[in-house]
Amino acid sequence: MQDDPKKPVHLTAVMGYKAGMTHVVRDLDRPGSKMHKREVVEAVSIVETPPMIVVGVVGYVETPRGLRTLTTVWASHLSDELKRRFYKNWYRSKKKAFTRYAKKHSEDGGKSIAREIERIRKYCTVVRVLAHTQIRKTGLSQKKAHLMEIQINGGSIADKVEFAQGLFEKPIPVTSVFEQDEVIDVIAVTKGHGFEGVTHRWGTKKLPRKTHKGLRKVACIGAWHPSKVMFSVARAGQNGYHHRTELNKKIYRIGSGEDAANASTEHDITQKAITPMGGFPHYGIVKNDFLMLKGSIPGTKKRVVTLRKSLMVHTSRRDLEKVQLKFIDTSSKFGHGAFQTFEEKAAFLGTLKARA
Repeated sequence: MQDDPKKPVHLTAVMGYKAGMTHVVRDLDRPGSKMHKREVVEAVSIVETPPMIVVGVVGYVETPRGLRTLTTVWASHLSDELKRRFYKNWYRSKKKAFTRYAKKHSEDGGKSIAREIERIRKYCTVVRVLAHTQIRKTGLSQKKAHLMEIQINGGSIADKVEFAQGLFEKPIPVTSVFEQDEVIDVIAVTKGHGFEGVTHRWGTKKLPRKTHKGLRKVACIGAWHPSKVMFSVARAGQNGYHHRTELNKKIYRIGSGEDAANASTEHDITQKAITPMGGFPHYGIVKNDFLMLKGSIPGTKKRVVTLRKSLMVHTSRRDLEKVQLKFIDTSSKFGHGAFQTFEEKAAFLGTLKARA
């Protein structure tokens, strides 16, 4: 969304980790549709979003060649999971990053830090905070946090700087950035497929069986003139692992990690968490707050994804629809899960020989 000084100061993005997918059942509220007031089954993606920690503020000035950073101010205390981001080999390093910088906060009453903050307030037109994920709170084996700049929108520049300073070394819960039924954008690197042939990469038609030198090819890659191959001709090459932004993903639920029944609904009052039986394949257990987004999102499991406020004003009835979930599937995603909880499975099967 375009920055509007009349709106209250707010952050515009967070980072999360893709856990996997499941499906939900809900009543569609879409007058004019054949499915209006009827049950629909929809696929949803689960993104785990532990609170991010703000560790700095960056000020940008406008130049004839676009935005340029004026200065960066860091917080006095940085966690080890963030410091790992600045090292190739953490184990063998002396772990001295930011030790000299941190002294600026105590030397001379922190005057040098205050001077840089004042420069941002005086000269900058865009203010962003530096925030990192708390990757240790997830079930991932990686220990190195992901660091990003998050733009602050709303209010004056002085308000933005004061807002950023107030967040230093504090967590940003996902509930403070997004809300239920909001439509957002998802930015991620897609699943990689390596070097792929033209048939798989572009979906070109296979040639007849008797074709000389292969069928999964493009027969004609261009005219005699222009005597070069045009960029628009389908060719073999790298497929996937591309940076992509997918627009307009509706938030179906913002779940709390502390709630043991964060997958329950008014119609399905079973005490169950969002993690399916046996965990999300190739991810594990969702222990923190999460976002449930309609449809698929780019990337493989465990991949870091950026969730950004939409840049458009949404007025359509579909975007503004209030979503009421009736059922969230938590059966095993490894095979054809027949049960929603372990208690349900035990009640149906009785005492198994192995446990007797």
